[in-house]
Amino acid sequence: MGMDSIIDLPSPNHDARPDGTTIDILLLHYTGMQSAEAALNRLADPDATVSAHYLIDEDGRCYRMVDEDRRAWHAGVASWQGATDINARSIGIELVNPGHQFGYRPFPDQQMERLAHLSKAILARHAIPASRVLAHSDVAPDRKEDPGELFDWERLALSGTGLWPCHTSAPAKEMDLSEAMKLLSEIGYAAAEDPVMNNSARSVLLAFQRRWLPSALTGALTPETAARIRDVHTEVIHS
Repeated sequence: MGMDSIIDLPSPNHDARPDGTTIDILLLHYTGMQSAEAALNRLADPDATVSAHYLIDEDGRCYRMVDEDRRAWHAGVASWQGATDINARSIGIELVNPGHQFGYRPFPDQQMERLAHLSKAILARHAIPASRVLAHSDVAPDRKEDPGELFDWERLALSGTGLWPCHTSAPAKEMDLSEAMKLLSEIGYAAAEDPVMNNSARSVLLAFQRRWLPSALTGALTPETAARIRDVHTEVIHS
């Protein structure tokens, strides 16, 4: 099956995008289920009220479930740069992977190659900035962790989709939590500028680390994390 071949498997779970809404986010998920079949069945189940525009299996097979001009129901309660109806402004892609609950594993080459090809086609159709190719955990850090720390964001960026910092700073010793939350908020995370380390702050820091510093999933503002926050902030602001 070639890269341009897509299997149509329509889901009933979609509605109209609000008038005037610009599609400006590409949102990536993992299915978090034990098989591709289970995930496809759920995304097509009207009682489940969830869907995505596309699903890519581990062998590279790609399913189109909702037309891009419709609002698929994939993000749930989420926000980015102050916007809360993420479904209205995004294209959602599900990647078959059992997730953290059922035996999380790396994403195979065939799947990553198909994702890169599909993403390029989507970006050619919509004005989605590189800084708004996002993880589900980015927009819902308090409740989601997909596609997770094993997803190769650097590889995807090198293929032409999304960002990856080209500069890596030395660990930064001087950054307080207020500054970190301010920079994370400017990147797009729903981060309160609060000097108190609480569950919300930890969730945002952990989501950031899953995406940008997968070798250090601490949920803490370490010097390495502080340096990475500055690098990503610079990359996003200048993108």
